[in-house]
Amino acid sequence: MKAIYPDDGGGDRKANPGAVPGLRPEPAGSADATSRTIEVDGETFVLRPNAFGGTDYAWVSGPNPGYGFGVSPTTNLSPDEHTRNIRDFLDTVDPGTGYIEDE
Repeated sequence: MKAIYPDDGGGDRKANPGAVPGLRPEPAGSADATSRTIEVDGETFVLRPNAFGGTDYAWVSGPNPGYGFGVSPTTNLSPDEHTRNIRDFLDTVDPGTGYIEDE
């Protein structure tokens, strides 16, 4: 938590008023040494390993900054399997809102 939020990790929103639960705080599209970018059906995603042995998929070309999804575990997934995960996600997104549809 301290690596993401500059406060003591106790959730002091005064220390980081831009913190939003469930959203990664880095700018959309930012990449680091452990990430990679993939384009699927005209949409761009940055893939990063997460702390649970899975992958976080940040939808950087989408209408909602910081929006995406995660899948665990994803050890040794092929590019085709990552593509299938992204297509499954995009199939659930409401084109009008850019968020997963309510069921």
